[in-house]
Amino acid sequence: MIGIIDYGMGNLGSVSNACAFLNLPARIIARPDEIGACRAIILPGVGAFGDCMEHLVSHGFVDVVKNWIRDGKPFLGICLGLQMLYEGSEESPGVPGLGILPGQVRRFNLSRDWKVPQIGWNGVRQTKKNCPLFKDVPDDSYFYFVHSYYVEAEKSVTAGLTSYGLDYASAIWKNNVVAIQFHPEKSQKVGLQMLKNFGEWI
Repeated sequence: MIGIIDYGMGNLGSVSNACAFLNLPARIIARPDEIGACRAIILPGVGAFGDCMEHLVSHGFVDVVKNWIRDGKPFLGICLGLQMLYEGSEESPGVPGLGILPGQVRRFNLSRDWKVPQIGWNGVRQTKKNCPLFKDVPDDSYFYFVHSYYVEAEKSVTAGLTSYGLDYASAIWKNNVVAIQFHPEKSQKVGLQMLKNFGEWI
């Protein structure tokens, strides 16, 4: 069973529907005590960094997620679910992230030629082709993005790069943790393949 964490924010319906379409056993988890029945968890995220962290705290999920990752269990972060793995974000100064990975989340600081937020399709260049999410996903495939901030990820965990005025990490992978800046559930065939790969990986 895959647990999709409901902390009061996030694209739960579309992620849940994508899992159902793929026949992946998944359920939405609204309470930390429900996580024990799961083999993997997905942390989706939509909205502001500070709001999402506040909701994770108030719903009691912070220590649960940290312990889950520490124990080596499979984890997938989507969009803001990737950014919350880091120490903090320029979007919400002074609000600590989960701190699973070192680094900060930065706002795109680009010329007027680039619209912020980035909304739409963009390519992902695979830098770690053995990343479990990339099985049967062609290099430079296009995925759907909606975001104004990006993670300053270490090269050692960067699995995919995307160019939008600069090159930034759009996919990360470290041991049992995979996370992506784009929305696989909104990215048609290649996005569904990624979710299928996550199900097979666990």
